[in-house]
Amino acid sequence: MDAYLDIETTGLSPFFHEITVIGVYLASSSDSRLVQLVGEEVTRDRLLDALEGAGTIFTYNGSGFDLPFIRAQLGVDLDTIFHHHDLMHDCWRNNLYGGFKAVEEQLGIPRQLKGMSGRDAVVLWWKYQNEGDRGSLAQLLQYNGEDVGNLKILREKLIRGLSSRK
Repeated sequence: MDAYLDIETTGLSPFFHEITVIGVYLASSSDSRLVQLVGEEVTRDRLLDALEGAGTIFTYNGSGFDLPFIRAQLGVDLDTIFHHHDLMHDCWRNNLYGGFKAVEEQLGIPRQLKGMSGRDAVVLWWKYQNEGDRGSLAQLLQYNGEDVGNLKILREKLIRGLSSRK
């Protein structure tokens, strides 16, 4: 089973900020499911449970952000437990540069939540935390769910040689 992983955080430093959401989209030829760990659910054990059965973890800039953040916050080095494949490097080899949203746009990968960024995810988290705004949490989880689902679409486009560019 392949795992597509993306995290949301309160900022860019694993030493000063926290992971708010870990999204894992697990997919095989016969089954798929989305697991999202939120707030206090973000623990080492729950993450490892969510990844049970995964062979390869796919990320976008996971080697530079997601996996080091998880290692610093949860004390688990996913690189040593699973095979990790950072799709950003495949994009670079195909002259696709920029953040994940920019690559999605270049390839015509759609999003329901258009125009949202990681900065918006931070704002949504704090609205949920400080005001109890469940709508903000729902939007944050939808954003994260689109991230991990679109990682799978990106990988499929890369496998097909980007023949279906926008």
